[in-house]
Amino acid sequence: MNQADLVIRNAKIYTNGTFFEGAVAVKDGTITNVCLNGDAPEAVKTIDAKGRFLLPGMIESHMHIREPGRPDRGTFFTETKAAAAGGVTTILEHPIAKPPQYSKEILQNRINDAQDKCVVDFAFFAAAGSKHPDKIREMGETGIVAFKTFLHEAPEGRDEEFEGLTMANDGEMYFGFREVAKTGKLCAVHAENNDVISKLIKEFRKEGKVSPIYHCLSRPKFAEYETVSKLLMIAKDCKVKLIFCHMSTPESMELIKKAKQEGLEVYMETCPQYLFLTEDDVVNHGAYAKCNPPLRKREDVEALWNYVNDGSVDFIGSDHATYTVAEKESGKDDIFKAPSGFLGVDLRLPLMLNAVNQNRLSFERAIDLLSTNVAKSFGLYPRKGVINAGADADFVLVDMDGTFVVDKEKNYSQSKNIARVYDGWELKGKPVMTVVRGRIVMEDGIVDEESMGWGRLIETYHK
Repeated sequence: MNQADLVIRNAKIYTNGTFFEGAVAVKDGTITNVCLNGDAPEAVKTIDAKGRFLLPGMIESHMHIREPGRPDRGTFFTETKAAAAGGVTTILEHPIAKPPQYSKEILQNRINDAQDKCVVDFAFFAAAGSKHPDKIREMGETGIVAFKTFLHEAPEGRDEEFEGLTMANDGEMYFGFREVAKTGKLCAVHAENNDVISKLIKEFRKEGKVSPIYHCLSRPKFAEYETVSKLLMIAKDCKVKLIFCHMSTPESMELIKKAKQEGLEVYMETCPQYLFLTEDDVVNHGAYAKCNPPLRKREDVEALWNYVNDGSVDFIGSDHATYTVAEKESGKDDIFKAPSGFLGVDLRLPLMLNAVNQNRLSFERAIDLLSTNVAKSFGLYPRKGVINAGADADFVLVDMDGTFVVDKEKNYSQSKNIARVYDGWELKGKPVMTVVRGRIVMEDGIVDEESMGWGRLIETYHK
C-alpha cells in the first residue's frame, strides 16, 4: 500500500451519517481511506486522536470580510485565522465590501486579494441588485456559490458598500429575482421590512427613545415574517430559489417550513445568536449585541429550537461581521448610530457542541447543520462536508469533554475587541485541531501563521 501523507488513528469518525471507530488516510490533500486502525497505511505523519471525534471540516455559510475596503476591521488573513480556530475549513463570503462583487472584475479583484491570505478554503456570493440587472446573468456564469441581496436602499453613509447589492422595493425585487432565476443559482435574502423599520426608528428618535432596547423594538417580529411571507409568494411566481438568512422568529420558520412541504425549493438559515442570546443581552451589552434582525425574547428563542430539531432549518451560519470599537461606541448615546453585527465564526461550532452536551440537539444534527447540509445546499458536496474517500481532507478533531472559558483576547479576528457578548461563557466541547486539505492549520487553539495563503478558491457551477 502506498505511503500516505497523513493518517489520523483512533478516532470516532463521522461518515455517512454515523460514527465509525478507526482511521482516515490522506494523500495530496484528498482522503484515500476510511478504514479500521489496523488497515491504515504507513504515513509521513500520524496523529493519535485518542478516541476523540473526527468531523468533516465546518463550512461557514455566512461570513463578511471587509477587505479591501476596510482592512482596519479585518482582513482575509485575520478572519480566516478566526475561522480555523473555530474548526471551519471553508468560508462562504457574503458581499458587503467596497465595492461588493456585482461584476466579474470586482469578483476577480476580491479573489486576488483573498488567495494569498486565506488560511482556509473560500468561496464567494455575488451581489444581486436592481442597479446592474445586466450583471446578474454574467455573475451567474461564474463559480459563485449563490447571490445575495438586501431589500432596502443602502444604509446612510454606506453607499459604496451596498453598490449593486439592493432591491429597494417590490418592483425591483420582482424583476431582480426573475433575473436571478434565469441563472439557476440560489439567492440569499435579508428578510426585513425596511419601510416599517425606518418609520419606527424615526418615531423613536423623535421621542428620544434611543437606548439599546429600542433597536429591538424598532425591528418587530412582524417586520421579518411579513417580508418572509411576501418573498415566498415572489419566489413561487419568479421560480427563484431563495435562502432566508438569519431567521429569528418562529413565525418566519413556520412559513418557510410549510412552503417546503408544498414543494418550494427554499432554504433556511439561522445563527447561534438567535438560539442562545436574547434582547436582555442588547440591554446589557448595547451596540456590541446589536445585530439585524435583532435578538428576540426568551420565548421566541426557545421556539426556534423546534425547527432546528425537526429538520426545517437547513444550516446555521454565524453572520460574522467585523467593526472597530469606535464604530460600536458611536451608539453609546444613540443605539441607531452604531452598525449592526458582531463576531461569531470562531464560536459557531463550540456553541453548538455545548448544546449537544446539553441535549438540545443530536450530535449528528449539529454536524449536518454546520457542515454537510451547507455543502449539499451550495453544490460543494461530496467534495466538502463529508469524510469519504475522494473528498477533500478537511477535518476538525473535537474534544466533547473539553471545557474552556471564552476569552476575547484569544480571538484571532482583527475586531476581537468588539467580541463581548460571549466573553466569559464556559463551554463544553471544543475543536482541538483543524485540517484543511491535509494540512494542520490549527492545533490546541493555536493557528499556524505559516498557513497564510494555504486556502484556495472553491467554485461551483451547480444549479
